Amino acid sequence: MTRKQKRLASIATILVVIGGAAALVLTALSDSVAYFHSPSDIVAKAPAQSQRIRLGGLVESGSVVRDGSQHVSFKVTDTLESVEVAYTGLLPDLFREGQGVVTEGTLGPDRIFVADTVLAKHDETYMPKEVVDDLKERGLWEDGKGMVSQDTPEAVVTQTSGAGS
Repeated sequence: MTRKQKRLASIATILVVIGGAAALVLTALSDSVAYFHSPSDIVAKAPAQSQRIRLGGLVESGSVVRDGSQHVSFKVTDTLESVEVAYTGLLPDLFREGQGVVTEGTLGPDRIFVADTVLAKHDETYMPKEVVDDLKERGLWEDGKGMVSQDTPEAVVTQTSGAGS
């Protein structure tokens, strides 16, 4: 083997090793990826029951039901559709109806979202970026004003501080 062929073989070996390592990392990460869905997305096309997803929207008013000390069920809405969520654990202190929330878990066979994580931001006017983007697409959100009613675009229902930035 000439010197040039040895160098080419070394480079090829290094590229194969790097490619294999990248494939292993991507395979490992794909199992832990949770894609974001709005309630309308889930109602339109339900993900597989074993697929881990994030569900974001507003906690629907009047939907929070506490069964005992740590089991809570509530509905997450995007103003068009609602998805019932079941969660066992301690909720964030600022979790309340009408507030933006992101839950993470899987969709059960009864179409109830079984969450193992519930996230709420410290700012009481917080709205997750994905939810804001989804509401903007439907014309229900205006920058600087927040969420607006479908009936009267001037009526501000919720306001955010920098959620779109």
